[in-house]
Amino acid sequence: MVEIKELKIEKEWKEAFPVMKQLRTHLNEDQFVELVKEAVEKESYKIAALYDNEKIVAATGFMPMITLYNGKFIWVCDLVTDSESRSKGYGEALLNYVHSWSKENGYDIVSLSSGLQRTNAHRFYENKMNYDKVSYVFLKRI
Repeated sequence: MVEIKELKIEKEWKEAFPVMKQLRTHLNEDQFVELVKEAVEKESYKIAALYDNEKIVAATGFMPMITLYNGKFIWVCDLVTDSESRSKGYGEALLNYVHSWSKENGYDIVSLSSGLQRTNAHRFYENKMNYDKVSYVFLKRI
């Protein structure tokens, strides 16, 4: 049985970590939990997980934002499917969950960024999910 559930407590975040670690390889579990806790408290960050037979096989992190270029919108911070469970529609189901959550909560734009090397993900966002490529994201470490 497949279900999507919002993860609200530390125990659930830890259960999602092995999947999220595949995207956020630089984090250990403690760092992950601390960042999630702070983002939930300060930024209204949410994590939703897709369970297949009671096992987390995909996860997404998203949060509301306001910018002058998008106005009010939802930013998808993280979207990952376990490497052994890809191409089963889990990413699509999670993004559709985010789209539904967004509509229900008064947001009509969902935006995300994706690493330049992730060409399969780019095809997925553009061809399957109908996202438009509208910008590059730049980063400078200070």
